[in-house]
Amino acid sequence: MVKVVIYILSILVSMFAISGINFNNFFKKNHLWEARIFIVIISFILGYLLAEFILNFSSINIIN
Repeated sequence: MVKVVIYILSILVSMFAISGINFNNFFKKNHLWEARIFIVIISFILGYLLAEFILNFSSINIIN
């Protein structure tokens, strides 16, 4: 259950971070849906990577 919460929170954080980027120059004019889908996909990718980092970092035993 903790893993699911970490994944959801990291996806939300990555969506918040990506929303500050202006993607107008990367997409053709009047292709709003493609831009939104791209942002969602990138958010899921970054959220997954962030969650994996947090989970792996929390499982490291510093003292052997």
